[in-house]
Amino acid sequence: MVSVNKEKCIGCGACAAACGEVFEMKDGKAHVKAGKNAPCIKEAVEACPVNAISA
Repeated sequence: MVSVNKEKCIGCGACAAACGEVFEMKDGKAHVKAGKNAPCIKEAVEACPVNAISA
């Protein structure tokens, strides 16, 4: 299961750019869309500059 640490997230949008089918930006932070899973999650994890995503 993928999750975003809201305290670490700086709202850069790299995860949504790398994997828009799973991540979206809301209120300046990344959110995981409910019930989503995709191969691009690994790219999003690697793209996060503050390591706020765990999968």
